[in-house]
Amino acid sequence: MIEHTGTSTTRADCLAWDRAEPLSAYRERFLLPEGVIYLDGNSLGALPVQTPSAVESVIRREWGQGLIRSWNDAGWFAKPELLGDLVAPLIGAGPGEVVIGESTSVSLFQTLTAAVRLRPGRRVVVAEERAFPTDLYLLGSVQEIAGGLERRLLGPDGTLDEILDEDVAVVLLSHVDYRTGRLHDMAAVTRQIHEAGALVVWDLCHSAGAVPIDLTAAEADFAVGCTYKYLNAGPGSPSFLYVAPRHHETAAPPLTGWHGHADPFAFTVGYEPAPGIARFRIGTPPMLSLAALESTLRMWQEIDLAQVRVKSLALTDLFVGLVESTLGEWVSEIVVPRDHAARGSQVSLRVEGGYSVMQALIERGVIGDFRAPDLMRFGFAPLYLSATDVWDAVAVLGSILESKSWQEPRYAVRNNVT
Repeated sequence: MIEHTGTSTTRADCLAWDRAEPLSAYRERFLLPEGVIYLDGNSLGALPVQTPSAVESVIRREWGQGLIRSWNDAGWFAKPELLGDLVAPLIGAGPGEVVIGESTSVSLFQTLTAAVRLRPGRRVVVAEERAFPTDLYLLGSVQEIAGGLERRLLGPDGTLDEILDEDVAVVLLSHVDYRTGRLHDMAAVTRQIHEAGALVVWDLCHSAGAVPIDLTAAEADFAVGCTYKYLNAGPGSPSFLYVAPRHHETAAPPLTGWHGHADPFAFTVGYEPAPGIARFRIGTPPMLSLAALESTLRMWQEIDLAQVRVKSLALTDLFVGLVESTLGEWVSEIVVPRDHAARGSQVSLRVEGGYSVMQALIERGVIGDFRAPDLMRFGFAPLYLSATDVWDAVAVLGSILESKSWQEPRYAVRNNVT
């Protein structure tokens, strides 16, 4: 760990720590632009070195030469389940418990509806008021389709004790809050939900690849997550979907596409669900995206998530310490749990003119993002971020705040994506 924080930490301290840190060699496994400090891996992960050639191989060899034969010869048809088995160790699941799905939104719709159907006598679904908006929008769609479902929202200061009762069917929770970085105790929360007779669906989008997860030990029911953040599979890469084995033969997903059929190439009129996790497949998988995903998942098989967690906490501690000691007159709030057990791998700051400050920071080569209404958000991807990067990023931010260069009108112009 970095032993000094705040003003006692020098850039030389950071350089020395980076040289000794066991994950530092993975920085060379990513293609990042020269002069860029990338603090947005919690939104879109960096490009792994091996990914372009992996995708090109599928384009030129499997598609270009194999053509349609590659559904058999290159194993295309089985990829969603094979790659699901590669995701499984990263989230504490076993073989045959995870499948690669469509977008995260579709997978969330699949699991939420299936969970609700498993509790037919209960008519309440619970979600967090500050969940990522798509989670709430999709929950609204589930309510419309199921008919008569009541939605209860858990406020930022509320507790599950206040909201759980015998009417609750399903609880949808984000393992890591996308704004604050707060990390739920998955095992304890799942146990509490089960004691109330309800099921839980975990959204792992901001935790998979950043913190250790053990769905099996927690006895979770369902989970979904994206692969384009900390798992580095590329923009728009498909989601993964977990279903506990005890639900495999009774869960009924709402979207019953032909790839989820027990015998897809029998082309029968009636639908018969495939056994196990395969019933959650829907349609033809995006093979170019799966090529990128497979290339990064092969790398993840080498990585010790315990080391990832140690480095994540060290980097976020360093960032918080430096901001507190050097930027206190400009930063009104550091939004992140100080307790390691409750922290994901990101830190948010409240700063006057936060959107404009972030645009000025990005122009200087330090890339984070902004989340309305007032949060500058920084993600810490341990595989390619160093302590020296963190030290330099805080120094650049301090220069922008001290000089007030962020007040230039051009920085206030809003982009479509913030």
